[in-house]
Amino acid sequence: MTRLRPARRTAYVLLTAGAAAWLAPFAWMVLGSAKTQDEIFADPPTWWPRSPTGGNFARWLTELHFGTFFGNSLLVAVLTVLGNLLFCSMAGYALAKMDFAGKRLLLGVVLVTIMVPGVVTFVPLFVIVAKLGILNTYGALVLPFLTQPVGVFLMRQFMLDIPDSLLEAARIDGASEPRIFTRIVLPLCGPALATLGILTFLGSWNNFLWPLVAGQSESMYTLPVALSLYSTGQYATDYGTLLSGAVLIITPILALFVALQRHFVQGIATVGLK
Repeated sequence: MTRLRPARRTAYVLLTAGAAAWLAPFAWMVLGSAKTQDEIFADPPTWWPRSPTGGNFARWLTELHFGTFFGNSLLVAVLTVLGNLLFCSMAGYALAKMDFAGKRLLLGVVLVTIMVPGVVTFVPLFVIVAKLGILNTYGALVLPFLTQPVGVFLMRQFMLDIPDSLLEAARIDGASEPRIFTRIVLPLCGPALATLGILTFLGSWNNFLWPLVAGQSESMYTLPVALSLYSTGQYATDYGTLLSGAVLIITPILALFVALQRHFVQGIATVGLK
């Protein structure tokens, strides 16, 4: 058996300890979702449920209309992802491969807006949506997030690596710009599109503050909003419901990441090398 060098052994121990510390809250959340309220607050605390119960999950699936909240979150996330993939890739292509007046200024605006905290634009955004009369609709939940500056910048950085000679050859053959974009550029941007799609889906799925304000009725609640409202009673928080709801919320995110992790890592690595 090959003996590990002391430095490498120390590194493995530190990495294992770090991974355990990082995973401990998730393990507590999953195990706690199968406990009763009394067992969650048992002294001394226990890791494994003494009497596992599915009542916390059953409450979400029967009393709390989980299907409606899940459908709202999924619809908003999918529409947001589709909008970002379309508009961010179009804007990124224009900034990376087309020449027009004000291109550098427009790129500067994109970079500046990346640095602006979202909370700064929250009130103006709410006023605009209210003036449009679309509060408490799917349009209010989706429209403000169809394009994001960080997505435009990510797609531009990736498209810079596509050879200009390839696009010039297509133009010489008579291909139009929309045809070049859809038939040549987009097929080469798979890793970047996968990265943008996962990040956008994650941001939309976990978004809490805007859906809380813009979706003003129960029929428009997304999962994070429902989790915050229905796990808190008049006098105390129902931690079993809270933990089981958190498990239900993160499960689709984990499944999506596992399915697309190869494209996600490849996209991040490729953009990061530029």
